[in-house]
Amino acid sequence: MVLAAPQRQTPTVTWEKLPDDFILPDDPVENIQQPSLAAALTDALDAANRIQPEMLIASNFGLVANINQKTVVKAPDWLYVPRVLPVGTGVIRRSYTPNIEGEPVAVVMEFLSDSDNTEYSIRPTFPYGKLYFYEKILQVPVYVIFNPYEVTLEVHRLENGQYTLQTPSESGRFWIPELDLFLGIWQGNRLGLNINWLRWWDAKDNLLLWSSEQAEEERQRAEQERQRAEQEHQRAEQERQRADDAIAQLEIERQRQAAMVAKLRELGIDPDAG
Repeated sequence: MVLAAPQRQTPTVTWEKLPDDFILPDDPVENIQQPSLAAALTDALDAANRIQPEMLIASNFGLVANINQKTVVKAPDWLYVPRVLPVGTGVIRRSYTPNIEGEPVAVVMEFLSDSDNTEYSIRPTFPYGKLYFYEKILQVPVYVIFNPYEVTLEVHRLENGQYTLQTPSESGRFWIPELDLFLGIWQGNRLGLNINWLRWWDAKDNLLLWSSEQAEEERQRAEQERQRAEQEHQRAEQERQRADDAIAQLEIERQRQAAMVAKLRELGIDPDAG
C-alpha cells in the first residue's frame, strides 16, 4: 500500500529557525491517552539507557519548515531525531528546524483521534496535510500511525519519495532500524490506564520495560534476596541449634559416664582396671 500525495508544482522549501515572536498553537490534547502513549515510549527508551544527550525525543513538539515563504509547523505526537545541535545555556528549545539545527527527523508518530483523520491528510497547499508534510517536505523515513480506537498500527517507510506500508513480523511487530528496535502493541496497565500501548522490543524479542516495571522487578528481586537471606539465617540457626544440642548431649553422656565411674569407685571397683 502506497500513500501518495497528489502531484503538483514542487514547493520551495527553506530551513529557517522559528521566529522568536511566532505564536505556537496551544491546542489541548484530543484525549487523555495521547500524552500517556508518548510518555510511555520515551520512558522505556530512557529506562533501557537508549537515550543520548545529542538526541531529540519529544511529543507534541513543533517541527518547522518554510514553504513558499510561509512558516509551517507540525507537532507530531512523538518524534525522534538522532542528533541535534545543542542550544545555549539557559535556552529552552521551543521547536526544531531540520538541517540547520541538526540532522533530519528519523521517526514521527501520530495517534489517531476520532475526528477527521488529519493524520492521513495529503493536502498539498497551506497549511498542508500531515502526511504531505512528513513525506514531501521533511521526508521523514518512518511515519507511524496508531489507531487506539480500532487498535491498529501502521508503519510507513519512505521509498522512492513515497510512503509504503510495511508488513509486520509474525509477532505483529515492526522493525524500526533507526532505533534498532521493534515496535508493537501491548495491552496492559500503566499509571491507572488499562489500554493498548505502543511498546518497544529489542532484536532478541526482549520487551523494553518501563521504569515502573524495572522498579517493581528490583523490588521483587530485593524481596527474594531478603527471603533467601532469611532462609540462610534460619538454616544457620538450625545448624547452630543442632550443634548446641550435640554438645549438650555429649555433656550429658560425659556426666553420666562420670557418675558411673564414681559409683563404681564407691563400690570398691576400679573402673580403670583391666
